[in-house]
Amino acid sequence: MNTASEPRYAAIKRHIRQQIEKGAWPVHFQVPSENQLAQEFGVSRMTARRALSELTDERVLMRAQGLGTFVAEPVPAGSLLEVRNIADEISARGHSYSNRILLAQQCMANAEVARALKVPEQAKVFHTIIVHCDNGVPIQWEERFTNPTLAPEYLQQDFAHTTPNAYLSRVAPLTEADTTVEAIAAEASIAYALEIATGDACLQVWRRTKSSAGTVSFARLVHPGNRYRLGAQLRF
Repeated sequence: MNTASEPRYAAIKRHIRQQIEKGAWPVHFQVPSENQLAQEFGVSRMTARRALSELTDERVLMRAQGLGTFVAEPVPAGSLLEVRNIADEISARGHSYSNRILLAQQCMANAEVARALKVPEQAKVFHTIIVHCDNGVPIQWEERFTNPTLAPEYLQQDFAHTTPNAYLSRVAPLTEADTTVEAIAAEASIAYALEIATGDACLQVWRRTKSSAGTVSFARLVHPGNRYRLGAQLRF
């Protein structure tokens, strides 16, 4: 990499990232202060502050008032090519899963939901909205419409202790899924549920899941952009 013309704040950021990536600075390690970085790199405190501030905004570092700046935990990641139970994803990281059930009811399918579930308009469907949390921090707002023919006991489940994905995987095993991902600005109601500001950047996933018996559910999943990332690994 040619670093001859690299801005000094960028050089500090690169140095910090390298220390984290090679394991020299583990999660919760206290990084050098603005004064220490300014002295080490021969720059002003303002330059060092910019490097730390940008890495904090990028969720690489976290700041604790009066204590200093520390290496943050990695942003949780999901897969584009797998339909995984979010509770399992969180538990696999050694974190605690919890949720808040905002809505669980029967409703009539509008035109969009009817097309997605392949049912007649105004057919009865199940509708849930649940916020999923990682160590108490909201990382996903899930709105799901479910076909009652394929999951008749859906609304009877205790979603405080399980997830729609876990239940549906048992009663209507997944054979196919259609997924679309887009960037959005959080609308007010979703921002409130996710404890972010209205208009904050989010990842939105539209997902329709199918079993051998038909289309099971149609879901909209919204993740705060700075708390979650999606990836995929392809082999050819």
